[in-house]
Amino acid sequence: MQVVATGTLIFLIIGGVGVGVLALALLGGEILHFGHPDIDGPVSVEAVAGFLGAFGFGAAIVNELLGGGTPGMIAAAVGGGALAAVPTAWLAGRLSRAARNMRTDATPTRDDLVGALGLVVTPIPTDGYGEVRVRVAGQPVKLNARADRPIPLGAQIFVVQSLSETSVHVETY
Repeated sequence: MQVVATGTLIFLIIGGVGVGVLALALLGGEILHFGHPDIDGPVSVEAVAGFLGAFGFGAAIVNELLGGGTPGMIAAAVGGGALAAVPTAWLAGRLSRAARNMRTDATPTRDDLVGALGLVVTPIPTDGYGEVRVRVAGQPVKLNARADRPIPLGAQIFVVQSLSETSVHVETY
């Protein structure tokens, strides 16, 4: 059975804590956020977690390679861990900031329904609602539909007006 040096074990624990903090930050960032939610301090939780993980595991590797028996070797392991940790923390901070500030498309609104083409999936009577399927922002959406005259099942339609977020006025296409 191989015995792990005490310094290596401590460094591995530090690295494990860093990985745990990183997992919490990525999966539930709001849990570890203190203060005002819109304020991002000079150092993000992801950067701290990346630093701790890389420092701990890097120092453990260096400590095992050097033998880690003397204070000088442990100091060299700390230096090696710091050498690995600084760029890792910088990269983790940059990547997390890029992910948070990523541009996305605007959320579709009811105005985006006007002009959509689709199919009748439930016949539309003269004085009532049927159902149509249209594509909005590339996604199929099933909506309640009214029309000025009856429209049979399977007919192609054109959305003329959005009556609400879930209902439209249509005409045959």
